[in-house]
Amino acid sequence: MSGVSTAKRSATRGHHPAPLQVGRAASSLRRMHACVLRWRHLCKALAVRLTVPAVLIAFAITSTAASWSAQAQSITVYKTPGCGCCTKWADHLSENGFVVTVRSLDDLSSIKSSLAVPRVLRSCHTAEIDGYVVEGHVPANDIRRLLQQRPDAAGLAVPGMPLGSPGMEHGARKDPYDVFLFGDGEQTIYASH
Repeated sequence: MSGVSTAKRSATRGHHPAPLQVGRAASSLRRMHACVLRWRHLCKALAVRLTVPAVLIAFAITSTAASWSAQAQSITVYKTPGCGCCTKWADHLSENGFVVTVRSLDDLSSIKSSLAVPRVLRSCHTAEIDGYVVEGHVPANDIRRLLQQRPDAAGLAVPGMPLGSPGMEHGARKDPYDVFLFGDGEQTIYASH
């Protein structure tokens, strides 16, 4: 499938992706399609006959990759216009396969309140992805794990702005920090870095 047809399908459902999103999604789909074509070519070149279980395994792997590529990778980041570390965090997500839409707002308190981010967990930016809230400098791998595990929670948060967290890199210095899973008035440590 081409990126153009994906964009047309999205537009017909009332979703109008930003050109940057379509470009990244199309690029991801092209890479996946190229991988499948190389796999087919390799099988033909080696004259390998795939058994039914091998075909099913290959299909499952391809379906999982396609489903990850097609869903839950689109993330909306809310930040203030002048925040450089928020931009670096958004870049970190893009570099790790997420399709990032950035919304610059002068005041984020109403977004944080409407998404029920506890005051003690707040940071400089807030994001939404597939029904979850991501507050602060949460690493991409922790977000990916959240989306795979799908816990009954509001989301993840890294309170404050710890040095060494994604977007807060400062030379070799890396302060230890925790990622919290939060929701329904509870907070638990989800990961430590």
